[in-house]
Amino acid sequence: MTQTTSAPPATWSPPAPQAVATTPPGTPRRVSPGGAIQAWFAGTPGRMRAALLLTAAMAVLFGLAAAQGFRESDGALKRAEANTAQLVRIQAIHTNLVSANADATNAFLVGGLEPPAQRQHFVDSMTQASKLIAEAATAQPADQQVLGALNSTLLTYQGLVEQARANNRQGLPIGSQYLKDASASLQNDSLPLLNQLVEANESRVGTEFNGIGNGNLWLIVGGLVTLLVLGFALYWLAQRTHRYLNLPIAAAAVLVLLTMLVGGTALSGASKDAKDTRGHAYADTLALSRARIAAFDAKSNESLTLIARGSGDAFDKAWGKSAAEVDKQLAIVEATAPQLGAPWAQYKTNHAAIRDRDAKKGDWDGAVALSIGTAAGENAATTFATFDKSSAASLDTAGKRVGNELSKARNGLPPIGWLGLPIGIVAALLAAWGMSQRLGEYR
Repeated sequence: MTQTTSAPPATWSPPAPQAVATTPPGTPRRVSPGGAIQAWFAGTPGRMRAALLLTAAMAVLFGLAAAQGFRESDGALKRAEANTAQLVRIQAIHTNLVSANADATNAFLVGGLEPPAQRQHFVDSMTQASKLIAEAATAQPADQQVLGALNSTLLTYQGLVEQARANNRQGLPIGSQYLKDASASLQNDSLPLLNQLVEANESRVGTEFNGIGNGNLWLIVGGLVTLLVLGFALYWLAQRTHRYLNLPIAAAAVLVLLTMLVGGTALSGASKDAKDTRGHAYADTLALSRARIAAFDAKSNESLTLIARGSGDAFDKAWGKSAAEVDKQLAIVEATAPQLGAPWAQYKTNHAAIRDRDAKKGDWDGAVALSIGTAAGENAATTFATFDKSSAASLDTAGKRVGNELSKARNGLPPIGWLGLPIGIVAALLAAWGMSQRLGEYR
């Protein structure tokens, strides 16, 4: 018989205890940064904190926008003044050159040695033109390249004039050809460069005049957005707290509104003054400059017509074109410079007498005497000199008016350009104070 042995009974063992993490009493709980931010903005207090940050930020941005608006308008006024001065300078160069050419051609009719006074006026005009070219290059770097090219053309022009003078003193007919070449050099090489400079500076002046009113956009847009944010904050607080007025936030809104009203009125006034200047003093300055340039060009063509001795039809037509331009420009300043009409009209009458003697009566010597001023009584030289002196005085007055009026417009602007940011900070502090009052009620 087989004996079976039974297995020893199994013994039960309790499970090993697992380690349990314990936090010592008093240890602060760790919260993720995202959770902390979410908790800070949670509930009504959190939304108040968000509104506090939004209103304060908008108030500061309004201050920056106001400052930018005033700086933009002030800068546009300043640049308009500087560019207008440059434009007047360029046109003065043009005037001096055509004046010098008128002296050279008119003096050539004398024969031999030209009158010392007229020669000196030629030298003074060329010297003044060179001085103004240097000043213009310093004042506006964008014009330097064209002014350098202009200076080179003037060297050629002066060389041809000197050759014409040398030959004229010796009675050589070739002198007249040198003089025609000099005038052609001025007309074809120098004056197109000046016209290019005039167009560029007129464009700059127009751009700055148009930009003066842009400062108001910064102020108005920034102010309206800020007032909307502050108004919404007041409404939202009234709905949540049932207190219908928060004095600090209301004071911030009033500060923004006052800045808009005061600043907007000042900027609108400056823009209006600049517009008036552009339509009157600036327009007069341009018209007077153009009238003087065309008048001297006409006087040069008058002399060239006589120098040509019967073959100067082209110069005579050029005189008519220049004279028509003078008439057109004087019509613009008729109200502000009425004294210019009479001497110019008298000069045209004398010019008609010159052409009558030369072309119809064959009295070339008599025509020359009327042109250069050696004829008895009133002549083209004396009437033109009267127009020259009177128009120069009118141009000087108009140019100064432009500068004075633009400077006055700039000086009339309140100092919000540098007060804008402090105003924004004050408004931000008021808004934050108002929100903090309501936020404190939830602590």
